[in-house]
Amino acid sequence: MPAVAEPVAIVVGGGLAGIAAALRFADAGRQVVLLERRHRLGGLAFSFQRGPLVIDNGQHVFLRCCDAYRGLLLRLGVQDDVTLQEHLDIPVLRADGRSARLSRVPGVPAPAHLGAALARYRLLSVPNRARAVRGALALRRLNPADPTLDAQTLGGFLRAHGQNDATIDALWGVVATATLNLRPDEASLALAAKVFRTGLLDHADASDVGYSRVPLGQLHSVGALRALRASGVEVLMGHRVESIEAGAVVTARAGSQQRTWDTDTVVLATAHREAFAAAPALAQTPTASAAGLGATPIANIHIIYDRHVTDLPFAAAVGSPVQWFFDRTESSGLRGVHPKGQYLAVTVSAADDIVAESNRVLGPLFVEELTRLLPDARRAKVLEVFITRERRATFRQAAGSVALRPSSRSGLHGIWLAGAWTDTGWPDTMEGAVRSGIAAAEAALEAQAHVPAEVAR
Repeated sequence: MPAVAEPVAIVVGGGLAGIAAALRFADAGRQVVLLERRHRLGGLAFSFQRGPLVIDNGQHVFLRCCDAYRGLLLRLGVQDDVTLQEHLDIPVLRADGRSARLSRVPGVPAPAHLGAALARYRLLSVPNRARAVRGALALRRLNPADPTLDAQTLGGFLRAHGQNDATIDALWGVVATATLNLRPDEASLALAAKVFRTGLLDHADASDVGYSRVPLGQLHSVGALRALRASGVEVLMGHRVESIEAGAVVTARAGSQQRTWDTDTVVLATAHREAFAAAPALAQTPTASAAGLGATPIANIHIIYDRHVTDLPFAAAVGSPVQWFFDRTESSGLRGVHPKGQYLAVTVSAADDIVAESNRVLGPLFVEELTRLLPDARRAKVLEVFITRERRATFRQAAGSVALRPSSRSGLHGIWLAGAWTDTGWPDTMEGAVRSGIAAAEAALEAQAHVPAEVAR
């Protein structure tokens, strides 16, 4: 009897989760079709053309502990296009002219490395530095997998362990708001415990910061497309999935053309709203709880100056609407247009209060705030200001959200879930997205391996 051809594995979504899932299937020898509704890959970590410049939609960083994301960069062949600090070093600025560096001393083991870093953190008074050390030790005793932590907020925990507004605003909030996209008083303690234990407390070098030296699209779209095709994955961009029916029948449309695949394996690697729209039957499974995850926005204010205003590649700020800023002069191609100019991108996480505000209000506000943080900006002329908004940048990582996150098992035959909103044990980050894609593909491969041959045929 001739061998029966194995159905292709369908991956819906070309973000980091979908890319990771498709590559894992290809590594296992499966034929793979990746469907992406946009005409690019990369999901919410992408670039776009604005005149002669290439602009990242937002500023995405990773840490040394992000093993899955770093592994994906290696697989895509773009590992040389990112920078990873030799040791944690975050400049932190205040509008009153004071500054400090949140940095670790090389060679000091965990958790003593954090005590050494806090001892030099001049934005906190000596008594508050001692408080911060006590708070760090309390966080280190937490188990992020403890389900009871999800009912608590990070802010409530910190205050119960001696932290005051000064330590929360100038230390804990700097990290938590950026990584959880929520203020500490709303953020899930379970997710915060993962951030601080894995990223700061358990291993001294885990928190070293990495970021792209090139446009994100060069990493996540160009690099990914090249790697996927080299692995034999059929990548179909501009294909919107219209339905996923029982038995894993997938229908997608590209313009006026419609295609259908009858398969045994579908990975839905999309945002949770899109997953429910494509497969309405998910609403009848335990996965339905994910509909309550919600979303939190991020805003990015892009400011182009006629001259150099700072030597810092990036910095955090406290006591200012500016949370973080990044120098994107080189990656954007500004040097070829304004050789003496500089392009800074300001990132505002947990941006509920400003995301709907007009550009006419936000532009001048953040230009003025940067002049307070960077004295040289006062002498510079602003050539352009524009704003990008991701209104659903992450799921809302509030207390109670962990309990709403489903595993990769959808509860529907042949359909698996991926995306940073699924239960990866990580917050909604690039690392979480990559891990989710790998987990979904591996779960699908394992399930298929246990299907009797006569059933599989």
